[in-house]
Parts: sequence; C-alpha cells; structure tokens
Amino acid sequence: MIRRNQSLMSQLYALCDFLVIQMFFFAAWWMKFVSPWAEGHGHLPLSRYYQWVIIYSGIVIMLGFFLHFYTPKRKKTFAYETWKIVQIHAVAFLVLLSFLFLAKEVDISREFLAIFITLNIFGTCLYRLWVKHFLRRMRRNGFNKQFVLILGAGSLGRRFYKNLQQQPELGFEVVGFLDDFVTEHEAPYADYKSILGKTTELEAMLERYPIDEVVIALPLNAYAKYGTLINVCEKAGVRTMIIPDFFNYLPARPSFDNFAGIPLINVRDIPLDNLNNRILKRVFDLLFSVVAILITSPVMLAIAIGIKLTSSGPVIFKQERVGFNRRTFPMYKFRSMRVSEQKTADQQWTVENDPRRTGFGSFLRRTSLDELPQFFNVLFGHMSVVGPRPERPHFVEQFKEEVPKYMVKHHVRPGMTGWAQSNGLRGDTSIPDRISYDIYYLENWSFLFDLRIIVQTLWKGLVNKNAY
Repeated sequence: MIRRNQSLMSQLYALCDFLVIQMFFFAAWWMKFVSPWAEGHGHLPLSRYYQWVIIYSGIVIMLGFFLHFYTPKRKKTFAYETWKIVQIHAVAFLVLLSFLFLAKEVDISREFLAIFITLNIFGTCLYRLWVKHFLRRMRRNGFNKQFVLILGAGSLGRRFYKNLQQQPELGFEVVGFLDDFVTEHEAPYADYKSILGKTTELEAMLERYPIDEVVIALPLNAYAKYGTLINVCEKAGVRTMIIPDFFNYLPARPSFDNFAGIPLINVRDIPLDNLNNRILKRVFDLLFSVVAILITSPVMLAIAIGIKLTSSGPVIFKQERVGFNRRTFPMYKFRSMRVSEQKTADQQWTVENDPRRTGFGSFLRRTSLDELPQFFNVLFGHMSVVGPRPERPHFVEQFKEEVPKYMVKHHVRPGMTGWAQSNGLRGDTSIPDRISYDIYYLENWSFLFDLRIIVQTLWKGLVNKNAY
C-alpha cells in the first residue's frame, strides 16, 4: 500500500515537517520568553515572530522537494537523511536571515533564532530517526517489503545477497536466484536462497512470484542476454538493476551520468560535482571567510607591522599554485622569508633551519599565521576553507609522475585546511599519504565533514612542528 502511493507519502512527509517546525517554534518561544529563566518582557508579539516562521516553513518545504528529500529513501542511510536535514535547514535559515535583513527586522531576537534553528535540526533528525526505526520494525514484521530476484548465482550475485542480508532495515527479501550453469549453491553458501531455475525461465518466475525488482548479476560474457532479460522485466512492469561485472576494477565508487544523451559510468563519484552541493559549499566559504577576515583583521594588521619592522620587502608573498581543474592562481601568504629570486621560491622546498627565513617568519610559519591572507583567496573563489592543499606547478609536474592519482585532488577547489592536514599530515610529511586522505575527502564530501575538519583543525591547534 505504501509503495503504491509514494506521492501521498511524499506529501505526508512534507506535512509532518511543516507541523514539526511549528511545534519547535512554540518550544523555542517558551524557552526564550516564557520559561522560568526567560526574559519575559520587552519582546515583539508572538504573531510577529510566527509570520516569519510560516515563511521559513515554506522555504524548508520547497527546498525539500527541490533537493528530493521527500522521494523514497529505502536504499539511503540515516547519515544521508541527516545531511539533507542539515543542508535544507542551513540554507533555509540563511534565506530567512536575508529576508529579515531586507525587511529591517532588527528587533527579532537572535537568541530565539539560534534556539529555533538548533531545535529544528536536532528535532527533525530525531523524528526522522524514529520514523526510520518504525519502518524498519514494520519491514521486519513483513510489512512494506519489496521482493528481489537475483539473476546469477556466481560471486557477484552471492556478494549482493550477503550484503542485502546484512541490511534488513532496507526491507528487501530475496525470493531466489536464476542461473544457467548451476542448480545448487556450493557448500559454503548452502544457506542462501534456492536457485529456482535458469534465466530463460524469468518470465514464468515473474508470473509465479510477487517480484518487485530484478537484479542482474551476470558475468560480462553473458552480456548478449541483457537485452532479452530487461525486455521481459519491462513487459512485466518490474524494475531492473544491473551489477557491472567490472566494478572490482574501478578505482573508486562509480556513478551514472548522462552525456550527449548516452548513459555513462562515471568512474569517480564526487559529491561536489552536484550543483546544490557546490552552491552550499560556496555560500559557506563566503560567509566563513568574511567573518574570519573581520575577526582576524587586528591580528593581520599586527603581523603586517611586525614584518615591516623585522625585514625589508613586501608584506604579502604571492606564489603561483595549481588549483581547481588544474588552473593556476596566486596564493597569498604573509612573507616569512627574505626576498629571493622567484625561481628559487617556486622550485625549492623549505627545509629545517632554512637560512632564508626571518626570525619573525619562523614564528608565523610554526603557528600557521602566515596562512591568514588565504581567506582572501577563499573570498575571490581561488580556494575553499576546506579542501586539498594546493601545490606549486613545478612540484605538481614532479608528483603526478611519482604519486599515483596525485592529479585527482584538482577535481575540487584547494583548501586552507583539509582532511590530511587535520590528521597531522602538514608541512614536510608523506605526499602519498596526503593524497590518499585528499581522495577520501573528495569522494566522501559532505557539509558536516567540512565542519568536522574545521573543528578538528582548531582542536588540534594551528602550531605545526613540520612547518619549516
């Protein structure tokens, strides 16, 4: 019943989200203005606040439909849902703040807004977690299940079956296997669902059993059968999925793209290829860099004075680095060395006790304060707050021949800090290790992951013993 009325379920989810927002509005109102520790006076009337909550609710619902938050999520993890909730409410909150600014609503309590958005994010996550557990119990009790038939009882089919059995909350039940060469599973797999027949019997099996999805897990040499098998499934109105027999050879999680009207397998699935993710990350970068520049401006002024008093030359050192899509850009730093030829700076590593450093420059490098001007790189779009650290062109040419997959990191904007740096790989450390962390980051990016890296970087401190 539920899966046949997905449109109704989507609308029900949206309605529940709307009601939850209203509930948390009144909870935030009570905490801020009514509770024993509240101010209790001097605030705008409830109706003035509530009109903005209605607008906020509408923004959340529209974003939910736009970001496909109300589509079926049977195959998605709760981490995926959590990320979507944070993404939707963060963007909606930024839009609401913009509206408040344009309407000159200066008397709206900022503390109330902070309580309201916090309750919404955590409360929505909790209620969605409860829904997910409720649906999981339903599926374990036999409700709202989907039935799967696996074509191919070889290693691919068995691996899929094993993984599916380990995730009962998905609500998929395997009816059995079809295979053209074996009639029974080998001894180690004797407890797997039975092999019901050959693939030529697919049409009869679809009539005999209530199959919702057919998973084709056949080897590449059975490619000629795919067309017939898919046609049989289409005729019966059954969804079909294909497990490619070559996925073990792919270097990363693949995804499907559509290019020139032809479906293609994208070898490397990068979340930041998604426009919504890029917009969210860019908005965060802009806000973070503006706030950081404002907060650190007295420190930057003091550093500029210190550089001028301790050595001759410019305050800012510009160096060409390789960034997004392998394009170069000028990266800004506070000058920490004596002025030298540009070629020397571009092609020579900084070493321990490097004679080119100034005394004040050594302090700046150890504390990472020389990196502060890179907030302007972030503001100009050259860099991101979080991402793989950029390198000089001379060393990029060298490393791409020596380090496998080195150039993959240029699929995203470089960052002031990254997953590698937050795990201690800063300064004079292993390049291959850094690249493995960078690739993990770009394949597993999320807004929460960025926040984690920022917090981890600050928590571990900015002092770098490997920065010479």
